[in-house]
Amino acid sequence: MTTSTISPRLIAEYQTLSAEELFSRTVEAKRTLGARVMILGHNYQRDEVIQHADFRGDSLLLSKLSAERSERPYIVFCGVHFMAETADILSRSNQTVILPDMAAGCSMADMAAIEQVDQCWEALGRVVPVEETVMPAVYVNSAAVLKAFCGEHGGITCTSSNARAVIEWCWARREKILFFPDEHLGRNTANKMGIPRDQMIVWDPYQPNGGNTRDAITRAKLILWKGHCSVHQMFQPAHVDHFRKQYPEGKVIVHPECHEDVVNRADLTGSTEFIIKTVTAAPAGTAWAVGTELNLVNRLKREMTDKKVFFLSSTICQCATMFRIDAAHLCWAMENLADGHVVNHIVVPDDDKRWAKIALDRMMSVS
Repeated sequence: MTTSTISPRLIAEYQTLSAEELFSRTVEAKRTLGARVMILGHNYQRDEVIQHADFRGDSLLLSKLSAERSERPYIVFCGVHFMAETADILSRSNQTVILPDMAAGCSMADMAAIEQVDQCWEALGRVVPVEETVMPAVYVNSAAVLKAFCGEHGGITCTSSNARAVIEWCWARREKILFFPDEHLGRNTANKMGIPRDQMIVWDPYQPNGGNTRDAITRAKLILWKGHCSVHQMFQPAHVDHFRKQYPEGKVIVHPECHEDVVNRADLTGSTEFIIKTVTAAPAGTAWAVGTELNLVNRLKREMTDKKVFFLSSTICQCATMFRIDAAHLCWAMENLADGHVVNHIVVPDDDKRWAKIALDRMMSVS
């Protein structure tokens, strides 16, 4: 994009505008940019943002879609920081990724810093021959530098829908798996695979040896990082029990980032896309309690009027960091882009990008 003589617009200019004005100005900026831009909206985004999205979906799907459309040089990713990083990793050299609000992060992704993972790897190496014995597997809900760590050490990434296939891939190659940053996705997947509990340990990065004995590390097949999603941790077994009392014939469907006590009580467990497809395809008149982010559940409730859709918890449970991207930030990013200014440009360093893509490519070859 050519440099504009107009000074960049400031976000403060937008925060007092009405919803109607933000909507119309975003639509106009999008019209001005035309085929040069695509807006990606993660499923958890609020309605005022996702209504402008060219594509909706989970983070990896959106990143792949943007890379497949290299004729569109500007990608405005309405999600969180690690998602925009993944889009940059997979994007073409002519594409630029923009995150409307740099404060949109992920608390779970932040629970595993690269310094902590390096320390864990070194500690494991004092107990077992780590490069030959331990396969690192990182959830895509993670920073690019962690994906790069896995790529460089022979490892792989995973999603909530392909975690089992990835775990099987890892065990076919090495004796142990270091699975991070979400312990619940790893544990719930291993439970469904019938892995005994005594073959799983939790690694607490703030404890020596992760809080484990050398013998426990030696015996473990699955080393689960002590991390979680703050949204999915809100759901409790009592919420499932309460729904079943109200709707004995109803179904409970939850995300595998939930605690195992919730997953074990649910009728179905799966990724966000699995939840959407299952509820959408369900017979009219059925009742569903959905254990995932509130914006998505409310959207299902409005769109699936032939069914009864409920948020599993009685407590409001939004992804606070995802919620940071609002109509004001989207309008600000789009109008600056229309004026010739790229704001909040997400750039993954070349070395991290190379190794992270290797880890992602390994996953895609598996799934």
